[in-house]
Amino acid sequence: MIEEAKKARLKAYVPYSKYPVGAAILLKDGTIIHGANIENASFGLSNCAERSALFSLLSQGYKKEDIVSMTVVADHNKPVSPCGACRQVMFELLPDNCEITLANLSGETKVMTKEALLPYGFKFEDTLNT
Repeated sequence: MIEEAKKARLKAYVPYSKYPVGAAILLKDGTIIHGANIENASFGLSNCAERSALFSLLSQGYKKEDIVSMTVVADHNKPVSPCGACRQVMFELLPDNCEITLANLSGETKVMTKEALLPYGFKFEDTLNT
């Protein structure tokens, strides 16, 4: 999956940061969904690779239950770390048993769960008035 995330990274649009990031999500049926970071001159309107992949997946009609794993890669001195916004989106949209692999181009990896990535993340039930 690291090779798939590297392929996704090549699709990034990063004229400002020059920091392409790729994400690849493996589904139970063998389908692989790519996501890349897409920047905008108004930086708040940019989108990270992790969110791009997850939003694409849902837009294509897949569900979080279809997901087996997610891999993220960037040219960094250690395995790439998702930003806070991505961590929360991953926390909500990835299944509980999803394996998350963070990697760099040198082949270093860190495998974790969404709970390890974002302890005490917001859950759907947190939004309900009970």
